Amino acid sequence: MSISDEFHVYDTTLRDGAQQEGLALSVADKIAIAQHLDELGVGFIEGGWPGAVPKDTEFFERARTELHLRNATFAAFGATCKPSAVAADDPQVAALRDSGAGVVTLVAKSHDAHVERALRTTLDENLRMVADTVRHLRENGQRVFLDTEHFFDGYRANRAYALEVVRVATEAGADVVALCDTNGGTLPRELQDIVRDVLDNTGARLGIHCHNDAGCAVANSIAAVEAGVTHVQGTINGYGERTGNADLLAIVANLELKREMELLPPGRLAESFRIAHAIAEVTNVPPSTRQPYVGVSAFAHKAGLHASAIKVDPDLYQHTDPALVGNDMRMLVSEMAGRASVELKGRELGFDLGSDRELVSRVTDRVKEMEARGYTFEAADASFSLLLTEEVTGKRASFFDVESWRVITESRADGEAVSESTVKLVAGGEREIVTGEGNGPVNALDHALRTAIERAYPVVNKFELVDYKVRILDQGHGTDAVIRVLIETADGEGSWVTVGVGHNIVEASWEALVDGYTYGLLRHKEVAR
Repeated sequence: MSISDEFHVYDTTLRDGAQQEGLALSVADKIAIAQHLDELGVGFIEGGWPGAVPKDTEFFERARTELHLRNATFAAFGATCKPSAVAADDPQVAALRDSGAGVVTLVAKSHDAHVERALRTTLDENLRMVADTVRHLRENGQRVFLDTEHFFDGYRANRAYALEVVRVATEAGADVVALCDTNGGTLPRELQDIVRDVLDNTGARLGIHCHNDAGCAVANSIAAVEAGVTHVQGTINGYGERTGNADLLAIVANLELKREMELLPPGRLAESFRIAHAIAEVTNVPPSTRQPYVGVSAFAHKAGLHASAIKVDPDLYQHTDPALVGNDMRMLVSEMAGRASVELKGRELGFDLGSDRELVSRVTDRVKEMEARGYTFEAADASFSLLLTEEVTGKRASFFDVESWRVITESRADGEAVSESTVKLVAGGEREIVTGEGNGPVNALDHALRTAIERAYPVVNKFELVDYKVRILDQGHGTDAVIRVLIETADGEGSWVTVGVGHNIVEASWEALVDGYTYGLLRHKEVAR
């Protein structure tokens, strides 16, 4: 058998993940995500519930002509036939049958209380619904996976009935029966014991579908695999209702790297970071920076003690090589920084500081002094690079001399507030006096600064302010508190972050803005004075 059928990596981002609060996917979004998932190499992509959700019906129709999967098989999700109905005559079962999906994943009740109180039918009728629907879809040429909803809660309440649902589905032809920890409250040891009991008493091929309400979704999924399941369901970035589903990339990375299982096509695991963030761009719900394996902080090191060890051997403070999942080790420079942190971060930014101990000490002391005043460099690599440039060369990188700047905000008759800024500077040997308008003081300053220097440096027309963050550092001081501003600037090829600090929010913003333009000009190899 192929890898994909010996062990199933089953993604439900497009269906269960889409139930996350604040996440709304268009059909075009779902098609784009499906392409990324296929590129990752998952075995199955659950596309949604055709016949019940119009958007999902359209997705399956468009997928037939617009998507040509190389690795994955589409699965259509839906329910068994209704009580007292025949599967062959049920409209929603027909929609699953006609979806064009090679696999149908049916959801069925396995908790006796849900059968009687939610479905409002008998336990025997529920078993008949399961058997009839599975058998009907199999007879029409589709593989059938069964999701046993609330299985672990149902097992605790009525073990015999929960096992019977698994047996009936398997005897009717279900290829896989996935045990669902729908409420996400089961702990790994108990879950593992239950999985083993189900395997011993049903002979079914089992899968696992975990939610993260108790923070154990990934651990539970791995425990289930170690107990014998060969089908794992999850979502990219752990998207899902409430606290989310099991993070599929964390599961796969753990099993491939820690258990040496071959789950994805060769080389695909190394695409994990890129694909996780590409999908996040589509969903507009970014992955947590602290997400295992693919978070931007997953291999970031801040403490000086860590840096000293990493300088000797990176593996001393990393559980695996970040390159295996497409991520990178990052050094963070802060008030916790020691000489090793500064040296390693400098090397990361293209500065060889190792042979100059006095320089490293000077930079370290300066970082600690500036961070004590409110600056942060762990999130502002561009500002730290400018600091290193100044310490290495003995002068601040500069492309223009600012004489003065000012900004005013006025409320017009229509009630709209508009800001106007005037910047006076010398760039390329020419004195410029420029006025710019904007929807706020920082926007106005950005327009004025860009206009003032664009004749000397036309490349600034590529620069765009893409993010702006403000934080009050000493909240007890109220409106006269110290303010920290982080500005992210992009040029179409990448982005960089600079920091400014001051009692005046506009002053802090101006500092970060000037540094952003300065770093961008260095990045484009303009010659500083």
